Amino acid sequence: MAKTPDHLRRRDFLRDGIWASVLSVLGAGAASLFARSRRENLVWQIDPAKCIACGNCATHCVLNESAVKCVHAYAMCGYCDLCTGYFVPEPKALTTAAENQLCPRAAIERTYVEDPYFQYTIREPLCNGCGKCVKGCGAFGNGSLFLQVRHDRCLGCNECAIAVACPGRAFKRVAASAPYLIKGRA
Repeated sequence: MAKTPDHLRRRDFLRDGIWASVLSVLGAGAASLFARSRRENLVWQIDPAKCIACGNCATHCVLNESAVKCVHAYAMCGYCDLCTGYFVPEPKALTTAAENQLCPRAAIERTYVEDPYFQYTIREPLCNGCGKCVKGCGAFGNGSLFLQVRHDRCLGCNECAIAVACPGRAFKRVAASAPYLIKGRA
């Protein structure tokens, strides 16, 4: 039987179609492997510019004690006598009494430097990441307190329940080689 030009075109078309589908499947598999390898080099972090200090970090972490902690950017701090991240707004009297402290776990330590300056240090083991101090500092102060995922505590499960619960969409994936976002440089 003699081969007609139409018959050859149909056979070539089918052969080329099969090769194209095989190559596209291989390409998609390679892209998936590449994406997975790149994903493994990423970690969750809070963008300080987007964080609204809602308090979800303290309650939505898969750990009993949240991996999110408050961080103090000393270069931004004014070392104020009346720190709105340390004291409740408008305290009755300016004292370090427990009822005047904004942090429910006394995780901020106030140390006298010289008149009228005080240094505020975050005691991370006491911090639960509630963000009350961050909210106070951002509302009335210069915003030198902000929340960060501490990767020495984080499980790295890559299924961050805090990121899902974050109303400000402040959680994002950053390179594991530079896992911390510094306020002002995020």
